[in-house]
Amino acid sequence: MEVILASPRGFCAGVVRAIEVVEICLIRYGPPVYVKHQIVHNDYVVSSLEKKGAITVEEVDDIPIGSRVVFSAHGSPPKDYESAANRKLDVIDATCPLVTKVHKEAVRYESQQRRIIMIGHKGHQEVRGTMGQVPMVLMDDREKSRLPAWDKDTPISILTQTTLSVDDTAQAIKQVKNTFTNVEVRNDLCYATTNRQESVKKLSKLVDIIFVIGSKNSSNCNRLREVSESQGIPAYLINGPDKMKLEWLKGVSRVGITSGASTPERLVESVIDVIKPAEVTTLSGIDENVSFVLPKTLRE
Repeated sequence: MEVILASPRGFCAGVVRAIEVVEICLIRYGPPVYVKHQIVHNDYVVSSLEKKGAITVEEVDDIPIGSRVVFSAHGSPPKDYESAANRKLDVIDATCPLVTKVHKEAVRYESQQRRIIMIGHKGHQEVRGTMGQVPMVLMDDREKSRLPAWDKDTPISILTQTTLSVDDTAQAIKQVKNTFTNVEVRNDLCYATTNRQESVKKLSKLVDIIFVIGSKNSSNCNRLREVSESQGIPAYLINGPDKMKLEWLKGVSRVGITSGASTPERLVESVIDVIKPAEVTTLSGIDENVSFVLPKTLRE
């Protein structure tokens, strides 16, 4: 049996930065360090940080007054910063810079008196953070969303969640442009999302099955599974070898493996160890030479 690895796969620059922020805080200030929402959507990463003294919470009001808190990579609405100020919390913002860019775009479009449509998944932390910036309407590509009954010439700007399906997002944008005449599109899908989905499309032409390594609540991991299935290849989203069933490998000669932007490479390696392939090869892919600076307070 042969294993073929997608490339690129695994951690993106925003995830590396967010994890590093928590680790530096734990070393510099000592535990506990509170983290509002999972720092990234991977159970293994979150558990590893919690063992070092991080405490994950969902609500700012659950954090003791005067504590230190890291806001997750997905971004947070302004009301969370206001609550943190009221509780005298020391906030260290680990929001991915690409998400912060979307927040700034939202504010700019609102100042230009453009109506905003956000293409994203209802309830996702990133969507909650972006929609909290200024008034906007959500269009969820998983549902038959009705577009607002605005005049067809209404100035509209489209923002997108960074971790959506490339193809589904294109369809949603097309629907808006077919309905309104004055549409400005900011397709904010991040480089990691786009590159990993393109790699899976290439991988699907070479293998019998694909394992996407990552957590069930990871948007970009779920999209990788969906992309594989859209290419006619069965795919399973697992966060490690303990979730893998060997019966899935019956009659399989080539196994494809990829991983989401919040998945550490050690989980990929552990799955390969269980499969015990005769050969492991890696697809050629885009070299992601991307990095982000740390928050100013942690750059010393």
